Amino acid sequence: MTKDAGAQPDTAAKAPQTQKLRSERWFGPADLRSFGHRSRAMQMGYDQEDWAGKPVIAILNTWSDINPCHMHFRQRSEDVKRGILEAGGFPLELPAISLSENFMKPTTMLYRNMLAMEAEELLRAYPVDGAVLMGGCDKTTPGLILGATSMDIPAIYVPAGPMLRGNWHGKTLGSGADSWKYWDELRAGKITQEDWAGVEAGIARSAGTCMTMGTASTMTAIAEAIGLSLPGASSIPAVDSNHIRMAKNSGRRIVEMVREDLKPSKIQTKEAFLNAIAVAMAMGCSTNAIIHVIAMARRAGVDVGLDDFDRASRVVPVITNVRPTGQTYLMEDFYYAGGIAALMNRISDFLTLSCVTVTGKTVGENIEKSEVYNNDVIRPLDKPMFTGKDGGALTVLRGNLAPDGCVMKPACCDPKFHKHTGPALVFDDYPSMKKAIEDETLDVTPDHVLVLRNAGPLGGPGMPEWGMLPIPKKLVKQGVRDMLRLSDARMSGTSYGACVLHVAPESYVGGPLALLKTGDFISIDVERRSICMEVSDEELERRRAAWVAPKPRYERGYGWMAAHHMRQANEGCDFDFLQTDFGSPVSEPVIY
Repeated sequence: MTKDAGAQPDTAAKAPQTQKLRSERWFGPADLRSFGHRSRAMQMGYDQEDWAGKPVIAILNTWSDINPCHMHFRQRSEDVKRGILEAGGFPLELPAISLSENFMKPTTMLYRNMLAMEAEELLRAYPVDGAVLMGGCDKTTPGLILGATSMDIPAIYVPAGPMLRGNWHGKTLGSGADSWKYWDELRAGKITQEDWAGVEAGIARSAGTCMTMGTASTMTAIAEAIGLSLPGASSIPAVDSNHIRMAKNSGRRIVEMVREDLKPSKIQTKEAFLNAIAVAMAMGCSTNAIIHVIAMARRAGVDVGLDDFDRASRVVPVITNVRPTGQTYLMEDFYYAGGIAALMNRISDFLTLSCVTVTGKTVGENIEKSEVYNNDVIRPLDKPMFTGKDGGALTVLRGNLAPDGCVMKPACCDPKFHKHTGPALVFDDYPSMKKAIEDETLDVTPDHVLVLRNAGPLGGPGMPEWGMLPIPKKLVKQGVRDMLRLSDARMSGTSYGACVLHVAPESYVGGPLALLKTGDFISIDVERRSICMEVSDEELERRRAAWVAPKPRYERGYGWMAAHHMRQANEGCDFDFLQTDFGSPVSEPVIY
């Protein structure tokens, strides 16, 4: 790179104070309650000079001891503070729930909305004028942005950055994708337990998120494409010194954003979200992008849905050669090839360049000097990895099996599955599926469609990443490495294969998937965007009359709340009461 990634634009420096600071409601009045606020701040060692007349900046830090993606955030928060102090602000670090994708069960997706609520209420309840959002692991990006959007004070996103590439026996390893690959090789007897242990030890080598183009890198790139991060921020490796400078510069910039009153509502326009969708398509993004972007857009009062993704997939080519959609490279390579800014410059004809970003400049101004340094990592438009004619990065299918839509990633599977008909092999829960696929006498062929149901937003619960169903061991030993799989679950963005996901409505609430039986034929056609089960309407009505709703997953607690308020996948899985149009905006807290 020719200059520090994430460098603050010169035009942003020393902007004049244009409005009264929100934090002055806590610290300014000459009354007893504000006396308490000031005296307690002094109890922590601060002087009035630390906050008086200065923007108070909340740093929402999702660090924890059990989140390897964020294990460097202890130090990065100090880098952010340094930038805030340099720019004349007053930093306050506020811990937020850490959604660790690897360890949190049943799934972090169940808790994305909890983080969104926590972020919103932290920013509302405390004396802060602006926010730095520190995340990266899959659900933290949308969770933090959802909360900041609803609160709508100036906010900037600091992404964790991808980890270094993995290594085993001289082979480059990619998060997730190579886990599945070598697990099948182990099951097939092609590698030893000792080999498997070597892969385990070599696949994750540093702080940071998955270094494939999984959900983490997809969502941080989307945050940058919307305009919520500094240019170049999203793909900097977590341990690169540019990441330290980006964190500091984000701290400096948020102080100026407060002075300019540059809020998420001024950035998150319909055009900004359409830009993000175009960038996602060009990257060969995670299927999870659909759920999160729909939720984020609707929080911002913008109507974005499945059709917006499908339209973009038909025209925006996949030009990023990063696993798992790409064949060769990882996020470290993508960053040094120019990163998101260079990719956006290359697809600028598909973007609205006049959108405002956290820099105070437009998208066009941010990316105009960005260059691609490796044309095999970020391909020219006339030499893409995949095109809309191939199905694009993501495809939305509809039919009698998924009237509200489902999602497939055509670029990540054998093209023979883009049009396929086969008999269903149906499982009602993950344990029975897991047991069956290890049975070498299982009655299954490569033409079968493996089906897992009761794994959606309410049925999972929380829509776990179970959608990349394992290939039955019997077929793995025959050399089969892909087959059509279908579920109302999600799958990891690091996954690959002929997986049809996010079937809506989900089976748990009585969607048509609940009526499917083993042996029924399922047909998909990517070109026609269709999916159907070859069962007559009359037979489906008979089955519906006999269907019995499953028992509730939760009878108390947060899970009960989620079960009563989480929307379906095609609506973004947000809680109904958190959506913008649910009620009047929440007023500022009273202070007495």
